[in-house]
Amino acid sequence: MSWWNRIVGTANPCLVDWRGQRVWIVGASTGIGLATAAALHAAGATVHVSARKADALASFVAAHPGAMAWPLDVAEAAQVRAAADAIFALGPLDMVVLAAGYYKALEATHFDLQEALRHQSVNYVGALNVLDAVLAPMLRAGSGHISLLGSVAGFRGLPLSLGYGPTKAALIHLAEVLYLDLHPKGLGVSIVNPGFVETPLTAQNEFKMPALMTPEQAAQEMLDGWRNGRFEIHYPYRFTWPMKLLALLPFRIYQAIVRRGTGK
Repeated sequence: MSWWNRIVGTANPCLVDWRGQRVWIVGASTGIGLATAAALHAAGATVHVSARKADALASFVAAHPGAMAWPLDVAEAAQVRAAADAIFALGPLDMVVLAAGYYKALEATHFDLQEALRHQSVNYVGALNVLDAVLAPMLRAGSGHISLLGSVAGFRGLPLSLGYGPTKAALIHLAEVLYLDLHPKGLGVSIVNPGFVETPLTAQNEFKMPALMTPEQAAQEMLDGWRNGRFEIHYPYRFTWPMKLLALLPFRIYQAIVRRGTGK
């Protein structure tokens, strides 16, 4: 247990032993979701993976004996419900990780409604679709953990993040409400707020990304956070703590620092 948890306690049960645990990762075909699925499988979990890319899921299952694939589009509620029902028919879930995400740089001077709505349908409505499918059986079991993948982009407004940032801010708020409602019922809830991680999404960025991490490093940070019972898991600290401090500043000061730092 970390020194911080010794002082304030843990928000969630500490997930130390993954052997025999059943985990469903939605958004597991690339990036952080894929790396987390691999890390949990290596730790002994039975991993169920979902994403739109059926071929990528099939490759994962072939390389990770015991894993199972459930292709779906997280924005389609019926597909999510069908996969969830099939997975729960095999037994209760110990963890659900929502790692599905969509990102395109978007700013108000070149506003695109369809792009903005696509961010919403995948990043936020997708989370609601998963919750709709898993909450009832997890509440009946009185156990399990739900982890949402947010972002430091959800802390406060950032340039080029008109579509992405608001959806991640919504996920942070959603996770806080879920924790308040579900913790007394025996369920764990966590929000993961990464900085920059090497993924197909961040590969679109044309600027230098500070403190860039590999997906494998990001996955290890998540497992460490779950092991220590954290509600918010953010990384790397050398980037996320300054972002948290910036978020506390009055907006006039915050926006001046952001403009100077980004050139926007």
